[in-house]
Amino acid sequence: MTQENIRVRIAPSPTGDPHVGTAYIGLINFLYARQRGGKFVLRIEDTDRTRFVSTSEDMIFDALKWLGLSWDEGPDVGGPFGPYRQSERTEIYREHAEILLANGTAYRCFCTPEELEASRKAQMAAKQPPKYAGTCRNLSPETIADHLAAGKPFTVRMKVPDGSTTFRDELRGEITFDHTNVDDQVLMKSDGFPTYHLANVVDDHLMQITDVIRAEEWISSTPKHVLLYDFFGWQKPRFWHMPLLRNQDKSKISKRKNPVSLVYYRQAGFLPDAVLNFLGLMGGGMPQEQFAAEKFSLEEMIQHFDVKNISLGGPVFDLTKLKWLNGEYLRALSAEGFYEALRSTILSDTYLKEIAALTQTRIETLGQFGNLTHFFFTDEVSPAPEVFLPKKRTIEETLAFVAEQITALEGCDWTTSGIEAALKQLGEAQSWSVKENFMLMRAIVTGSTMSPPLMESMVIFGKARTLDRVRRFLDAQKKAASQKK
Repeated sequence: MTQENIRVRIAPSPTGDPHVGTAYIGLINFLYARQRGGKFVLRIEDTDRTRFVSTSEDMIFDALKWLGLSWDEGPDVGGPFGPYRQSERTEIYREHAEILLANGTAYRCFCTPEELEASRKAQMAAKQPPKYAGTCRNLSPETIADHLAAGKPFTVRMKVPDGSTTFRDELRGEITFDHTNVDDQVLMKSDGFPTYHLANVVDDHLMQITDVIRAEEWISSTPKHVLLYDFFGWQKPRFWHMPLLRNQDKSKISKRKNPVSLVYYRQAGFLPDAVLNFLGLMGGGMPQEQFAAEKFSLEEMIQHFDVKNISLGGPVFDLTKLKWLNGEYLRALSAEGFYEALRSTILSDTYLKEIAALTQTRIETLGQFGNLTHFFFTDEVSPAPEVFLPKKRTIEETLAFVAEQITALEGCDWTTSGIEAALKQLGEAQSWSVKENFMLMRAIVTGSTMSPPLMESMVIFGKARTLDRVRRFLDAQKKAASQKK
């Protein structure tokens, strides 16, 4: 295997805003390819249609381009191994599922969701790890034919043999999984779409991926993937599993404790060079003695980053440090560059025009514009209890309702009608009046009971920034409440 044929990929799923974890893994793949004269591939894994978000793919493209992580092959640029959207490759997966059925390494499972759930509950009641019980593993050809003739829905499962699987992780060495802990994984769902495991292996092989560089949460899935390579008789790629980004308390990074949307960081005024630099610090891939100041460019990362030096201890995603680093980059800009950075984000023409349209009929002088719109331009607002707390509600039930508001907003279409419908539905379910519900949200987002139209303001402010503001409000109020006890 020569350096010239190195091929790596990232394969995000379009299920929402692009995640900082995608950028972190994307950066490492990008550096690995550029250092070795290889190819960096972007593949969209969109077979989970229940979580598919139609606007997410473009947001992924925009976020990665904003960071400067350009790809050599992908849905938008093409390439010799396309298509690069899994939803356009379903026939390929069906053909490969048939190969496994034919060689006896997979089987049809006719169990209903109700039967599977009953089995799972029984296993948990018996304090056993839930896994498929193998009900359909050895069905006779006659029974299978009868089920198919009757049109009974089925999935395709891999037939995990007895024994164990050992594979090499390039950062950890050899890892062995006993097959008693490896489930007969569903490979093709009853709707004809593949699961991640089949599609991932088939695509990586057909796209000639030489190195699979991904997050360590996929280590437990790797024995299934290794088995599939063996079932097909294919050469396996090298596997590299990167340590997960962590919160300060060492828990897996989550939107509950840190903004995880790349859209948030762009809209909040972080510079792409600072974000890339910060992600490059994660795990220790840069030589400490040469870059003790911790500030370096993408070009310097291409020259000096070494994936083999990544530390397995979970790198801490320290937002305070990112803000400090971003400040260093802002101060290094020329006056003109700083002005252009402002004009491209929080003072862009598009943003200002949208805000202006909300205020034109609500002010008497231009000088009042700032009074009515300040919340659009500040990093946070801190409404006092007399502003946000409904008269007939306690602080405890109000904060509990705010947590429910966050959940409702996370799942809604970010349009005025989508936001309004989600909040109203929640209010009706929780017996909160529209006035209480909306005034609470207005106070959290704007810091005041008086503002331009709430839903329109939230749309302009953006989903990522709005949710971050509401989460920070909730955290601050919970902390204040606990200190009073």
